[in-house]
Amino acid sequence: MSSKYHLPKGTSADGPYDLVVTPESAGWGYSGLRILTLKPGQTHTLSTGDSEFLVLPLAGGCTVTVAAGQRFELEGRTGVFASVTDFAYLPPESEALISSAQGGLFALPSARTERSSLSARYGPKEDVPVELRGAEACSRQVNNYCLPGTFAAEQLLVCEVLTPGGNWSSYPPHKHDQALPGQESELEEIYYFQVSGAGNGFGYQRVYGSPERPIDVLAEIRSGDTVLIPHGWHGPSIAAPGYDLYYLNVMAGPGQDRAWLICDDPAHGWVRATWASQDVDDRLPFGEN
Repeated sequence: MSSKYHLPKGTSADGPYDLVVTPESAGWGYSGLRILTLKPGQTHTLSTGDSEFLVLPLAGGCTVTVAAGQRFELEGRTGVFASVTDFAYLPPESEALISSAQGGLFALPSARTERSSLSARYGPKEDVPVELRGAEACSRQVNNYCLPGTFAAEQLLVCEVLTPGGNWSSYPPHKHDQALPGQESELEEIYYFQVSGAGNGFGYQRVYGSPERPIDVLAEIRSGDTVLIPHGWHGPSIAAPGYDLYYLNVMAGPGQDRAWLICDDPAHGWVRATWASQDVDDRLPFGEN
């Protein structure tokens, strides 16, 4: 079962994309992600179809030109551990030209939606809330790009989590696979990973379910790997000592209120209460945010 949900780097490449996850390929209804590499001076045309997208630089910057004549200059960043980045939002049924004078790596998270009330627009890096979550060995940094209350979208939710080497994130394990008003929202989730440093840096990702909805993933992950989470408890995400861990989270689901509500695994939820008396890892935040 693990191999169905763990996509090692390169195994889901298609055309110009290093990674393509669509609702069809994932076997679900809403969440998607493409990873695009552009060489210096190269361009790419993105047609959004029935989905809304972000253009989110992982390394390098780009220009996003929308068919309606709008033009967004994305400064980008040198890498995911260096800083947050500016980004662009693209609504459904639009077309954009992505060009990069210096080249770079770009994430294109997406969500299928039947609504289209928003226009293409720019997201400044200065407006991205950076949160330090957890404490001690559970300390991590969360860059909240496109969540309720941080940036408007129809159904798309996007954030980044950066975990210092030796720490655990996505912990306690939690889930969001059923609609319980005020308690839990139904969201499919994609984790796209990068690991710091040269060589064979690695981490681990756990996903597990219940007898009624089984899923069983324990994946050793490396830079460029992806894990799909259709349902079930997910976490921890473990950064091996010596290697900082990054992952991009892309979430979407059928709920019309665009909420991110989670339920901790009752066996481990008590861990949250211990953080109040502990310090945040002094290696955070990363870079100059």
